[in-house]
Amino acid sequence: MLEKPTISKTQFPIESLLSARLLLEPQIVGDRIYFLSDLAGTLSLYSIASSGSIPEPLLPGGLALVNPHIMPGDNFHVLPKLGKVLVMIDKLGDENYQPNLIPLNGGIPEPLFGDKYRDEQIACVHCDKEKNIAYFFRDNRKTPDIECLKVNMETGEVKSLGTSIYGNACNGVSSDHSTVILADGYTAGDVVLYYWKEGMAARKLLYGVPLDQRDGKQVPLTGIGWCSFVDKDNGLFFESTIFHDNGGLTYLSLDDTSKPIDVPIKGLRHSGEGEMAGVRRVKGDVFVLEYNIDGASWAYEGRFHSGTPPTFDVERVLIGNQPLSDGVVLGLEWQIKNEKPLQAEYVFSFTRANSPSQIYHIPIGEKVAAERLSSEKVLGIPDEYLCAGEDASYTSFDGLRVSARLYLPSSKLGYKGPRPLVEYVHGGPQGQERPDFTWFSMPLIQYLTLNGFAVFVPNVRGSTGYGMRYMKWVDKDWGGKDVLDHVEGLKHLEKDPRIDSKHRGVVGRSYGGYMTLTLASRHPELWKAAVDMFGPYDLPTWVSRIPPTWQTYFRLSLGDPVKDKDFLVERSPKTYMNQLSAPLMILQGKHDPRVPEPESAQLVKDLREGGVKVDYVVYEDEGHDVLRFKNRVHCYNAITEFFRKNLGS
Repeated sequence: MLEKPTISKTQFPIESLLSARLLLEPQIVGDRIYFLSDLAGTLSLYSIASSGSIPEPLLPGGLALVNPHIMPGDNFHVLPKLGKVLVMIDKLGDENYQPNLIPLNGGIPEPLFGDKYRDEQIACVHCDKEKNIAYFFRDNRKTPDIECLKVNMETGEVKSLGTSIYGNACNGVSSDHSTVILADGYTAGDVVLYYWKEGMAARKLLYGVPLDQRDGKQVPLTGIGWCSFVDKDNGLFFESTIFHDNGGLTYLSLDDTSKPIDVPIKGLRHSGEGEMAGVRRVKGDVFVLEYNIDGASWAYEGRFHSGTPPTFDVERVLIGNQPLSDGVVLGLEWQIKNEKPLQAEYVFSFTRANSPSQIYHIPIGEKVAAERLSSEKVLGIPDEYLCAGEDASYTSFDGLRVSARLYLPSSKLGYKGPRPLVEYVHGGPQGQERPDFTWFSMPLIQYLTLNGFAVFVPNVRGSTGYGMRYMKWVDKDWGGKDVLDHVEGLKHLEKDPRIDSKHRGVVGRSYGGYMTLTLASRHPELWKAAVDMFGPYDLPTWVSRIPPTWQTYFRLSLGDPVKDKDFLVERSPKTYMNQLSAPLMILQGKHDPRVPEPESAQLVKDLREGGVKVDYVVYEDEGHDVLRFKNRVHCYNAITEFFRKNLGS
């Protein structure tokens, strides 16, 4: 007979886990490193000396920046020749970013465009800090059109490169900025390239089949990433899925754009399942090549060789080997120190599931080791009390391998008997749960294990990190086979004597919130508690509530609220909420543009009118996230106590 689970008397406050501050997206310029951190309780901008020093704040206190994990483009760019830093600032998480300039040593932000684009989303997707030219993604929040803006930040000149309801995003720039590659994206991985040249009235098709020319036929997904001009601007070099489902390097001659060429890679050191994460130019023919392997980051420095055929040679591993293994890179940037031979120094942030983010610096030199410049740590909790997690991958109902991890309380904590289970569902749906201590989920996972819970984290079909085919299985199938993957994972865990499968809870954010509501309502027998964080509830209504530019994407990837209404109703949690039997908590940001607050408010209203008790928390100063320290403390405590109360001890 299984022992009744017990909760240890050993308790740790969530403040202990959150004492390790976030260190994100570093950039190195001269002898300074600029980075994002929540040192003062909100995410802001700081700098330190490249040799290490006390962080210096660069923005006024209380001003909060957006989490870079969910932001299109970049939070900031350092512009040494302009003597400024470009910073993207929104209002309380509404994601209406406005470009601002501050001095290199900090100051009061001054809007780059004044009030011209007020209450619109202006995201910086590329910035040439040598020539002070930037490219912005403009969403006016009123129409489905997205505009590309080319901006000379020295002169203030703004040039429109046209609009498209599918993106028209800057995706590559020639060395003299006379030619710009523009990309339309219909759904994830479905990318078509255009080009714009000085003097052209409108862009022209470069590669791919536009949606309106497909006549209902399926076309191969290109998965094209950022395009670097090579061969004296006569060719493009980029990551794609044209030849490899898990990504590869591709060369496209501008003299014959009908014949992309697969570029072989020599010298990779990693093994395991995963995908290419991107390729970026350092300078000349030297590039950084990045991979996501089993959720962990690998980064290489290598060289592109043009010719017949073109090739790519890895010359050294930057990240992936010990001690920088089994973790996640949160920004990798560089600056050139010597031209002949070309030598670059690198800076990056690195974290694991059970260790905070730290800033590292790789000086020039072929065999130099990365230097750690920071010492963030969890206070008052021994390292051995935190869980690194274990592989819990399983075979789903149709033979598909689903990658998953299981986090269990440390044996040092003294818990006895099988552990109550909490399943955590990531967002997206085309996202991935990775061993990233800086992401919202990981402190929650660690806090739950400290409080005696086992935490199951599956990356079911539709997740990124496992190739294009795996990721696309969720398109137009929300609440379909993804649900079956979750159910199958729980069946797998029922065989584990360490798990108390009679006491299970589920929690998720965004799409993960949708899946939480779906699982709790359609499979009520599985759960004793559920926590929804800003998850869509009524799909036809939700698609109509989000900004017009996003409606275009979701009509293609999920369904049209008019033409596909019956399907969306059938897949909506609202349709099954009368079957809910587990206690439910709902958390919501007041300024969330992705899942607007009325969506959660309607769910609460419907449940309460039906006589169902539901806990509802609205954070008045948050958007599609919980970023402020005081809110994170409340949120993690509320979720954990909710599960303690309802899953039993």
